[in-house]
Amino acid sequence: MSKVKPYKNSDLGKKDQVTKMFDTISKDYDGLNRVISFGIDIKWRKKVVNLVKEANPDTILDIATGTGDLAINLAKTNATKIVGLDISSGMLDIGKQKIKKKSLDSKIDMILGDSEDMPFEDNAFDAITVAFGVRNFETLENGLKEIYRVLKPNGTFVILETSIPEKTPYKQGYKFYTKNILPLIGKAFSKDRSAYKYLCESASVFPYGEALNNILRKSGFINVEDFPQTLGVATIYKSSK
Repeated sequence: MSKVKPYKNSDLGKKDQVTKMFDTISKDYDGLNRVISFGIDIKWRKKVVNLVKEANPDTILDIATGTGDLAINLAKTNATKIVGLDISSGMLDIGKQKIKKKSLDSKIDMILGDSEDMPFEDNAFDAITVAFGVRNFETLENGLKEIYRVLKPNGTFVILETSIPEKTPYKQGYKFYTKNILPLIGKAFSKDRSAYKYLCESASVFPYGEALNNILRKSGFINVEDFPQTLGVATIYKSSK
């Protein structure tokens, strides 16, 4: 699997580069996300929440929680405790402010940590979610192995991640948009030009659909399903342990 990194001229490893990138763009991230996805990402997250609700979990871990959008939406479930984990302190700081404003401090904990080396015991969570985060793992297989470890038997694992439309003309339109339009939007909104170039490049090489399904199965997950969203520009994956 290609290891695309945010900063091509940096000697830092991917994990450190991703941390630096998200710390840098944290203040712009929410607004820019709405612009880039035309606000459709809000609908995708709601679908993730509905899938998690079906399992009626008591404890939920949201990995690569960023500014906490999905963790906040998951508060609408019957879960008594939600943990948001992220490697970027800048993103977490924004998320903590949002959670405080919504008076969800007692239900959601935001923790600084590495998704590939998590500070949790085995079989700790009933459900685990990752929205637009798995492609930022330094080693995908290590991240999935950790997720499998901390997920309870019969627990639910849901991923929301970018993918590439396969039908004409949507495939061609998607490639044109990500190659020519997204970098311009990122340049206009963010001081870190490399960040949004990386986000586009990493999406273009990351496995999706059946390819990611097979990686999940190889990592031990069962009942693997995928649900393409909005002509295939994103996909939701559901599996269990």
